[in-house]
Amino acid sequence: MAKLIVVNRAGEEATIEVEDGLTVMEAIRDNGFDELLALCGGCCSCATCHVHVDPSFSDKLPDMSEDEDDLLDSSDNRDKTSRLSCQLAFTQELDGLKVTIAEED
Repeated sequence: MAKLIVVNRAGEEATIEVEDGLTVMEAIRDNGFDELLALCGGCCSCATCHVHVDPSFSDKLPDMSEDEDDLLDSSDNRDKTSRLSCQLAFTQELDGLKVTIAEED
C-alpha cells in the first residue's frame, strides 16, 4: 500500500497506509483525523476537506475543476497549494504525498 503523510492543525505528522481506490479525504477521515470534517462526504460541495498539498507533488495531481476552484475561493486560508482532498484520488503515483489539514474557516 502507498503511504500518505498527514499533518494536523497542531503540526503533528502521521504516516498512514492508503488502499487503492480511496480519495485523500477518505484516507484521512478513515484514519481518525477528526479535524477534516468532510461534511458533504466527498461530493465537492462544501470545502470542509481543504488541505495544503506538498508542492513537489503538484504535477502529479489532477487538474482542479471549476467547482473545486469556486469552493476554495470561499476559504480565507486558500493558497497556491490548496486542494479539496475529496477531489484527489490516491494512486501509487502519489506514494509519499504530504498534506496539511487547512485551518477551519
